[in-house]
Amino acid sequence: MVEELALADDAIAACVDAAAWPLPEHDLIAALDAAHRLQQRLAAVTLTLIREVDGRGTARTQGASCTAVWLRERLRLTVPAARRLIDLATALDTGNPGIRQALADGAISQDQARVITDTVDTVSRSADAETADKAVGVLVGWAAQFDPTHLRKLGTRILDHVAPDIADAAAQAALDAEARRVTRDRHLTLSEQTDGRLRLTGTLDTETAGLLRAAIDPLTAPSGPDDTRSPGQRRHDALADICRLALRTGELPDSGGDSAQIVVTTTYDALTRQLSSGTLDTGLSLTPETVRRLACDATILPTVLGGTGQILDVGRQRRLITGPLRRALVLRDRGCAFPGCDRPPRWCHAHHIHHWADGGPTSLSNAVLLCGHHHRHVHQTDWLVRLGDDGHPEFIPPAWLDPEQLPRRNHYHRRT
Repeated sequence: MVEELALADDAIAACVDAAAWPLPEHDLIAALDAAHRLQQRLAAVTLTLIREVDGRGTARTQGASCTAVWLRERLRLTVPAARRLIDLATALDTGNPGIRQALADGAISQDQARVITDTVDTVSRSADAETADKAVGVLVGWAAQFDPTHLRKLGTRILDHVAPDIADAAAQAALDAEARRVTRDRHLTLSEQTDGRLRLTGTLDTETAGLLRAAIDPLTAPSGPDDTRSPGQRRHDALADICRLALRTGELPDSGGDSAQIVVTTTYDALTRQLSSGTLDTGLSLTPETVRRLACDATILPTVLGGTGQILDVGRQRRLITGPLRRALVLRDRGCAFPGCDRPPRWCHAHHIHHWADGGPTSLSNAVLLCGHHHRHVHQTDWLVRLGDDGHPEFIPPAWLDPEQLPRRNHYHRRT
């Protein structure tokens, strides 16, 4: 398969370099149709490979927590996009073979394949295999005329066409399936921007959408005739107010042994004389004005700093890495330090590089943040952990994975 894909790659590369402007309109449209069909056929090959990678457990063998995270690092996908590919690959492998064949033939797109898979799955729970085959045929035929959104709407009444005698009962099953799909597809993604801001994207289920509106709507009204904020800005500020209210309740779960809180690092002079910015425990910078405003309603936690700002001492030695020492560890690692992992600090354990039971000290120079999966992975495999010359953790892979055993670092939590 590798050789065949290499040949296909060469052929496509030749097309990339070919000019499209000399083509007459008929040939231009024909080329577009051919490229689209080829894209769908290649998608069928990609999904087959993803299914095999997932089935073999390749991701965990190579140290990733799951196949979706491994695909993110390997193919530079977002985790939600990787999960959708894995789900579709599984559905095509275990479901009606006609759907995969239609994708392989270039007759349907990936999005249409998802719709048909969901619809046929519902049909299979209400009718026999013969009826499911008929449904695939009808839906694939409709896919030549309708986009995925319209195809899904038509699919809710597919049994009217292939098995009208059980259509009413199946309609209820379809509603139940839609509810399950809504639950499955719920997600919220926080994407860090280059300037430290976050972009929020996601889909809320019906209940959560109601909760959000009930909480946010009373806070989004203009504060008066002089309020010049746009509706989007008012919703932003309302979300900030909700977060502040939640933090003040004191009822949120602990985050790595500490109460949920905002941690800002600055110097005493910078705070009292408003000289410079502060730094969040996520590594993002705040203006002097913002730091002083937060300090009005904050607990001040002193930390001993070296001349270059390196944290040297945050408390006496002890076995558990909590309190100021953990906060220092969070400031340094910013999340799970294992290469490629995106788990935030609140999901992480503090791991002794040289085990405490073997005489290792409880100090910043002997600690690293690891999520639960990678904490177990480091203990159970031949990966080695050490601090580099700059004081940040790096990981030496086992020889079977990398014969040269070149040190690896997590670049997910840092821009440089």
